[in-house]
Amino acid sequence: MHDQAGGNTMRPSPNFLALILLSSPLHAHAQDRDAKVRNDRQAFGASRDWIYNDLDEGLWAAKGSNKPLLVVFRRSDWQSITETGLNTDDTTWTFAPGPTPNTVRASEGKILTAPGGWILLPPGDAGLTRRVKAAGDHWIVREKVGRRMFSRGVWAASATIDRIRAELEAERSTEGYAKKQEAAARRRGTAQAEYVEDFHGAVLAFLAFHSSHAELAGRLARAVADHATPVGSGTVARTKRIPVEQRAEAAVVAWMRHQTTGYDGMTIPKAKGERREVRRMLARRSQELLQRYRHGEPIGDDCPLRRALAVED
Repeated sequence: MHDQAGGNTMRPSPNFLALILLSSPLHAHAQDRDAKVRNDRQAFGASRDWIYNDLDEGLWAAKGSNKPLLVVFRRSDWQSITETGLNTDDTTWTFAPGPTPNTVRASEGKILTAPGGWILLPPGDAGLTRRVKAAGDHWIVREKVGRRMFSRGVWAASATIDRIRAELEAERSTEGYAKKQEAAARRRGTAQAEYVEDFHGAVLAFLAFHSSHAELAGRLARAVADHATPVGSGTVARTKRIPVEQRAEAAVVAWMRHQTTGYDGMTIPKAKGERREVRRMLARRSQELLQRYRHGEPIGDDCPLRRALAVED
């Protein structure tokens, strides 16, 4: 992966690309797989011009520098995949769970048995999973539930997982690691507190209530921020795909849908698009109510928004 950020931008030459491709198992069966990966990590891991095996970091760097991003896929899994009979035109080794514990289902529906000596590393330890994926051949298992994708773990060689787990446990047992984790936790806490306040301000800006309803606007903004901003909440406030202003609007509408309408108790037909249409209808009602507060209209205590906030308090 090449981040073309900074003044010393480098474009890989044809010879350089050939070197990367020829280092794959397709052309070097005799070389130990782990050794090849370690060599790659040593060659590119410390480079200022390349980001190794971290797509999220590459995308972040490219966006921050407003530069294009060149992604190079190294076909490290060719040998393992061809032995299973999987279509090698597909370069994404991500599968769904199979019908039995030691199988996976490919995108075209083919059922594959995990290679001998492989085990499934369950999700939960991001550091261990990241290192196992960087160490060599692996299969990622994900399952779609509703509209969301959930990780079900990573298949990899048992020896690789055991070795990396032991290395990681030794690293994590040191005093230096503990101090590093404490510092990271403090940074995350500071960043989270700052985001909560930024999001709270964005909600207030979206509400833009008349001064006669300023107190209610503050209570509503705090209720929405407290609900939507916790790490791991899975709400729209946690996404970075849309600007914070849009997140604030979506979070307010979602909060009002659940707190000021009967949405949670509705029986909605399972026909395609029905639930979306109901949500749109309720969103229009919520926006109409918010407009009344923006215009400074007198609103009684029987208002569903006032009642919902009274429960929150």
